[in-house]
Amino acid sequence: MTRCALLVLFLLGYLGYLLLGALVVSSIERPYETRLRGELRGLKAAFLRDSPCLNESALERFLERVLSANRYGVSVLRNRSAASNWDFASAFFFSSTLVTTVGYGYTTPLSDSGKAFCIFYALLGVPFTMLVLTATVQRLARVFTYRPLDYLQLRYGYGHRALAQTHLLVLLLAVLVVFFLVPAAIFSAMEETWSYLDAFYFCFISLCTIGLGDYVPGEQPGQKLRALYKVSVTVYLLLGLMAVLLVLQTFHKVADLHGLTDLILLPADRHQDQQPILEPKELPSPDQAQEEKLPPASAQLNSGSHANYSSISR
Repeated sequence: MTRCALLVLFLLGYLGYLLLGALVVSSIERPYETRLRGELRGLKAAFLRDSPCLNESALERFLERVLSANRYGVSVLRNRSAASNWDFASAFFFSSTLVTTVGYGYTTPLSDSGKAFCIFYALLGVPFTMLVLTATVQRLARVFTYRPLDYLQLRYGYGHRALAQTHLLVLLLAVLVVFFLVPAAIFSAMEETWSYLDAFYFCFISLCTIGLGDYVPGEQPGQKLRALYKVSVTVYLLLGLMAVLLVLQTFHKVADLHGLTDLILLPADRHQDQQPILEPKELPSPDQAQEEKLPPASAQLNSGSHANYSSISR
């Protein structure tokens, strides 16, 4: 009953957290949206005023077509029309974002056959990727978590809880530096239009598999070594996902060690987990087994009493 009450409070708190996020984001972004919409309407009115021979309905159709193509990553700008979104490096980057569920949405299939292929490709690729990441993180946890903790505990006699907390903080700091701070500096240097905050935002959104798609590396005009850059970002995403999963697994172990998960999660029923799926037949007593093993002499002489395949206990 206590766990149910805590679960209800936990769900209410989660709902309140969602409502708080909606209120904050709405209050921050709505003024920018209103200002941008006003600027675009002003530019459109000025363009129509300077071009009296242009029909407004024709301009609306053209803009709708351009915006629709832009959602698929196709641009009509002169400095962006040369690079293809479906060369091998870009397709490799797209495949990695598809199976890792990052899914930026900047480049999407244009044809029905491409959409159908993505469905079947992700149907197999997503669980396969989760399996690969999970198996790799389990082995990384032995190297970076279990062995160091066991060594320090046996060598210096540190407390297990305090040692686990310190290890989690060190691991979190290392992942923050190696996979967030340093890559953000590299991305801000590679992408001319990105600030350091934009690059750190991209790293966080990507490695949390949110993938909003507002920032995608390698899409600026005249990108040097674009193919190598795309492949390098793909490797970074895979390694970063492993590091994030390692931190989450370590955090879960520390929470279990301090009994935090027991407040909400149901206790594990070991007897139920070890219970076989098929109920075994009741074993006979030793006396009954001896009696079954030694039939009477009259029955032994009877050919119909010999055991056949159907009488063998399965």
